[in-house]
Amino acid sequence: MVQEKRKVAVVGGGITGLAAAYYMQKEAKEKGYALEVVLIEASHRLGGKIQTVRKNGFIIERGPDSFLARKKSFGILADDLGISDQLVSNATGQAYVLVNDELHPIPGGSVMGIPTQIAPFVTSGLFSWSGKFRAAGDFFLSKSTINGDQSLGQFFRRRFGGEVVENLIEPLLSGIYAGDIDKLSLKATFPQFYEIEQKHRSLILGMKKTTPKVPVRKPKEALFRTFKNGLETIVDAIETQLEPGSVIKGVRVDRLEKVGDQVNLYLNNGSEMLLDGVILTTPHPTLVQLFEEHDLLTGLQDMPATSVATVAMAFPEKAVSQDKEGTGFVVSRNSDYSITACTWTHRKWPTTTPEGHVLLRGYVGRAGDESVVDLSDSEIEKVVLADLRKTTKIEGDPLFTVVTRWKEAMPQYIVGHKERIAKAKQEVHETFPMVKLAGSSLEGLGLPDCIDQGKAAVTEILEDFYPKNQ
Repeated sequence: MVQEKRKVAVVGGGITGLAAAYYMQKEAKEKGYALEVVLIEASHRLGGKIQTVRKNGFIIERGPDSFLARKKSFGILADDLGISDQLVSNATGQAYVLVNDELHPIPGGSVMGIPTQIAPFVTSGLFSWSGKFRAAGDFFLSKSTINGDQSLGQFFRRRFGGEVVENLIEPLLSGIYAGDIDKLSLKATFPQFYEIEQKHRSLILGMKKTTPKVPVRKPKEALFRTFKNGLETIVDAIETQLEPGSVIKGVRVDRLEKVGDQVNLYLNNGSEMLLDGVILTTPHPTLVQLFEEHDLLTGLQDMPATSVATVAMAFPEKAVSQDKEGTGFVVSRNSDYSITACTWTHRKWPTTTPEGHVLLRGYVGRAGDESVVDLSDSEIEKVVLADLRKTTKIEGDPLFTVVTRWKEAMPQYIVGHKERIAKAKQEVHETFPMVKLAGSSLEGLGLPDCIDQGKAAVTEILEDFYPKNQ
């Protein structure tokens, strides 16, 4: 029997949409499905926040610079694309926290700031003795009795006290989400910590039992990976391997309408597209607008998003004198600095920087402190350079600077996030069963998390079209 040809659109050309379009076409080809897949991107380029600048021998990332190696989906995608041989690992080295104008090494054995080794924690200059004694309360405290969601700040302050949270845990966690840990959801960001506490009572003892032991003589494994020529390598590879004519750039979806078992997309160029399935991977403000006339996703209207900026600065090696060995630092919120972190990129990713040069990447902007992002390029450069000079001896001006702003680009998974997303997905499923939601606003903003969401949406669509029991 000849299959009825079906048509699917993936809306949004970030990593979620790229993965969805690639795997949808791959599955159709391998299984012989009569399926046409089109990818629609509002801007004139694909990749979303993945943007690589290659200048004067430097490789500079405007957005994410790597992916977490233990999350396998990115590596699998690289394998499927035939580009895994271009992957490189970060150089391992000491990382620091900037507190009271001093760079303190992150204590050995810390996992997201939670100690699994006592000696490095006790001897650290990051905390006063009273702060260390308060943190020891974790050994004796009962497990949490809260069954629902709670903030990261509430959870960790209860277990370790304010000082450890503010000087170690908060800088590390807010560095990932650019958020306020007293509003961020524990269940949506680090549910494993709650589960460990529930099972082992003490978070320290639980982490110690569950963290794999590394032999003393075994080299420290790299946590992150990227491509030697920049993350945009994966964007270029996917775009090259997508079916010819299946990518539409510079066109925006303005609205959608249900037509029987199908959905009609109205595009801003005046055209329409009648489809059997749609995967929406756009940021949540765009999702809210698309479904506004249908009175859906109202629960996402108040979901915040933080603005951030990155400032990459290139120097001759002789202009920068660093007395600390390592790969960079995060900044305690209580410190008098505008930057939230700095990566010593030439050390962490040696392939990014020509010999005889230094590449520093500063970060600004986080929840409640975003005004610096609106400054001009020269003003942001001045602010970041002034902050860096407090910790590093820098002579002269940079050879060049690359400033990148991401306005309201960091979705905030505030308390109750998982329930809001589940409700939003259910609403859409009941009214538009042929439409699937995915992307960084929903269930994980790391690159592997976004790939996982794209693949999951593909699976849902294909199971709707081709049920396994038929």
